[in-house]
Amino acid sequence: MPKVTHEYRDARRDEILDAARRCFLRNGFHATSMQDLFAESGLSSGAVYRYFASKDDMIIAIAEENVRDVVAMIHHVAGSQPGKPVGSVLADIVRMLQAKDAQDGLAGLALLAWSETLRNPVLARRFADLFAQIRTDLTEIARQHQAAGNLPRQVSPEALAAVFLSIVPGCILQLATLGPAAVDGVPAAVEALWP
Repeated sequence: MPKVTHEYRDARRDEILDAARRCFLRNGFHATSMQDLFAESGLSSGAVYRYFASKDDMIIAIAEENVRDVVAMIHHVAGSQPGKPVGSVLADIVRMLQAKDAQDGLAGLALLAWSETLRNPVLARRFADLFAQIRTDLTEIARQHQAAGNLPRQVSPEALAAVFLSIVPGCILQLATLGPAAVDGVPAAVEALWP
C-alpha cells in the first residue's frame, strides 16, 4: 500500500473543512448533519472520520483557524511598522477582515463560533487563549503610542487595547449580519479618529 504524504493529509483535511464551512454557513452548526458534510465533501464517512471524530471537532477546527487567522493578521500589522499611527494599524486590520470575509466567509463563521462558545467549554477556553494573544498585541500598540505621545497616558494600555479589540468583533458582526457595505467606511473612520 502506498504511503500517504503529510501534504496529502493536510490537503484532504482542508478539503473536508472547506466543505464543512459551506454547510455551516448555509445551515448553521446544529442544522448540519454528518450526512450533509459527507455529501458536501464528496467523501465517504470513513474518509471524513479518519480526520475528524465528530462534527464538534470540525466546528472547533474551523473556529480556531479563523481566530488564529485574525490573531496572525493583528500580530503582523502590529509588528510590521511600530511607528505607524494607531488609526492606520486599525484600518489595516479592518481591511484584512473585509478581505478574509470576502474570501471565505470569516464573519458568518465567526458569529456562529462565538455563539457556540456558550455551549462548548472547550471552544470557549481556546477562544479565551486566542483573544488574550490579540489583547497582548493591541496592548503593545497602545503602549508604543502612549510613549510617543499619540494616545492619552491617563488610560491604561490594556483599556485602550480593549477599545481597539471592540472594533474587530464589531466589524465582524456587521459584516455577518449587514453585509460588506456596512463597514466600507470604517477604515477611513478609524484613521480619522486616531491619526
